[in-house]
Amino acid sequence: MESKFKIKIHDSVKDYTMMVVGCFLYSFGAVLFVEPYGFAPGGTYGLAMVFHHLWGWRTEVAALCMDIPLLIIGSIILGAKFGIKTLICTLLLPLFMLLVHTFYGFDALLDPGITDFTQMHQQMLSSVFGGVIYGVGLGMVYRTGTTTGGSDVINMIVRKYFHISMGTGSIIVDGLITLTTVVAFGDWTLPMYSWVIIFVSAVITDRVMQGAPSKTLMIITSKIDEVRDYIIEEMGRGATLIPGTGLYEGKQRDIIYVVVSSREVIQLRKLIAEIDPKAFINVITSSEILGEGFKSIHFQ
Repeated sequence: MESKFKIKIHDSVKDYTMMVVGCFLYSFGAVLFVEPYGFAPGGTYGLAMVFHHLWGWRTEVAALCMDIPLLIIGSIILGAKFGIKTLICTLLLPLFMLLVHTFYGFDALLDPGITDFTQMHQQMLSSVFGGVIYGVGLGMVYRTGTTTGGSDVINMIVRKYFHISMGTGSIIVDGLITLTTVVAFGDWTLPMYSWVIIFVSAVITDRVMQGAPSKTLMIITSKIDEVRDYIIEEMGRGATLIPGTGLYEGKQRDIIYVVVSSREVIQLRKLIAEIDPKAFINVITSSEILGEGFKSIHFQ
């Protein structure tokens, strides 16, 4: 019981630490790379900017009017724990943005007065770097099972029922929201850069959520003992021996099933190439591995 309690406390501390760091990175990217150029990469704030342009509504009020119902709906569908965490993130974002503004100001990080880049180059670089920082921050937040609020709640609900990644959901939802800015402002320039941010952040978000891809190896070799000893003693990994039969010759051919990192694949391939050049290895990229030696199975 005590061990389970310690694991629960450890996971909770890890979750909230990732939430705080993720929210800070998201705010940092917004202040330095997104806001100065007027990019609107989706979200309720992007939609609120459209309402402000069309009807004069205050951006923050319009965004809040959308955030609150989405938070309530998300809490009902995804649970109270999700709602509490999302509320914390929703409050942290403006706080961190205020802090970054206080210590840095409101200017773009790439100042046209001190660089040789053209305005177009600065906008493109800012959209790419902004997307990367957004993606890292959002990925860290999403890995805790929560969101930053707004349209991210929709993404999480879509993920639950349609089983698509958060990155793909973001491209669909935020991409459509950004499309409305074209209708409202009649200009393709800023929406195009906003789509760059959405796409880059979506790719990075999925990568952060999945972590570095592990490799699953299925090895058929006549040197079972040597390969087994190397995996266990030299690499410190476990493995499973699966009984098999070759369909062509009908002979017993056991299969070694093992999961390793990308770097360890090279080590294992070198060994097998040396001791059994006729071995057969099937290398499979695994998006996520949970268990001892990899990600904790208790981690959300």
